[in-house]
Amino acid sequence: MLRKLTGVLVSLLAALWAAQGVAYDCSGLQEWDRHVSYQAGDQVQYSAVAYEAAAATSTKDQPQKGDPWISLGSCDSSSSSSSGGGSSSSSSSSSSSGGSSSGGSGAPMSIYGVWHCGNHFCDWSQPRDTAAGAEFDQANHWIIDRGDGTPSVNLVILSFLEPLHLLNGTTDENFLNGVPRGMTVDAVNYFKAHGIRVMVSMGGVTYTDAWDEALVTDPQGLAMRAHQTVLDLGLDGFEIDWENGTPDASQLAGIETFIATYRGLSGGGILTMDLAVGNRYLQELSRRASADWLPNGKLDYINAMVPRGEPSTDQWQEHVDGKFNYNPPILPKAPAKVAVSMWLTDGNQPQENCVDFASSTQLTKADFVQNIAPNGAGSSNGFLGYMFWAAECPSTRNVCTMPPNSCEGGMGVGASYFDIPIPIGTLRQD
Repeated sequence: MLRKLTGVLVSLLAALWAAQGVAYDCSGLQEWDRHVSYQAGDQVQYSAVAYEAAAATSTKDQPQKGDPWISLGSCDSSSSSSSGGGSSSSSSSSSSSGGSSSGGSGAPMSIYGVWHCGNHFCDWSQPRDTAAGAEFDQANHWIIDRGDGTPSVNLVILSFLEPLHLLNGTTDENFLNGVPRGMTVDAVNYFKAHGIRVMVSMGGVTYTDAWDEALVTDPQGLAMRAHQTVLDLGLDGFEIDWENGTPDASQLAGIETFIATYRGLSGGGILTMDLAVGNRYLQELSRRASADWLPNGKLDYINAMVPRGEPSTDQWQEHVDGKFNYNPPILPKAPAKVAVSMWLTDGNQPQENCVDFASSTQLTKADFVQNIAPNGAGSSNGFLGYMFWAAECPSTRNVCTMPPNSCEGGMGVGASYFDIPIPIGTLRQD
């Protein structure tokens, strides 16, 4: 009872303070830390707003989402030390982390996107209701609206198609003509209606064996089925995610046929490939991407996938430097042909990349990402942009990026800070 009365009293005082329009002195308040559990009466600042805990909080209780946090009012601009980052509104995000929507410092971010796993751990087998206010919209509204009606991303990649089911045109309770039943025109248009480009990825580590078999069975037919899926769903492109670090000669011949066939068909949009965070895992694919597929326009760009932990800039640098000590060597890639990847969640917690841009690694590494110089390929500085793993529910071991863990405070604010183009414009080619 005392705890409830305390909360009511704090609420009344906060309302009276706000009604007077008086700015709050935040000079002695620490920034909210998602790793800390606060007690009733603790005060913090977050996105230039002061908050007080009306009751004990958990690490999942973000101040801007309300109970048990109560707003005490906006911080006095002369006293606040807040750098912002948690707000989903355009006005507060434009002042977060050091300035207006400047696009950061360096080459502009062309790609700022998410892989999307759906609500069933990346198999998209469950049909979805995409109507406004329905379950799909509730889980994904942060993607199309960072808080001001503007999307938080400019690219969504639906993950994943299963290669053998696609090749064979499987129809059962989970697939319709080889396509997961959750991957529908309605799901695609949910994002495209807001200027977000949508692609589909085939593979992932779970489907590596299926890729292997499909490539030696009928790679041309697989490419034609992939291309038709892009046309049928109204997609903007296709991503190859074949995670075989030791492919044999027949499988490599198959991937060459797949790429050549897909590129020979019209209307397929962007064609990309996922490679490892550096050059040390998918070596042969990285070797061919550097020497042929990227410089000769067979692939538009590659994604440096997330590793098991936080990716390092040294790992990303490997793509730009190449590996000349390997036999045969892996040649350098143009920075403009590489998008680097980061995590949105960390086990049962959302990462700062999702919920707190000001404290995120996407911000701390942005200078490197936007200014990395070419080292043997290409002529312009800066990687192509960021991709994030992954929206909605990537696995049974990870928290889902749906309320209360949606990503407006991380990616939405980041989209404003980097001034991402919506829709995606022409990609840099050098």
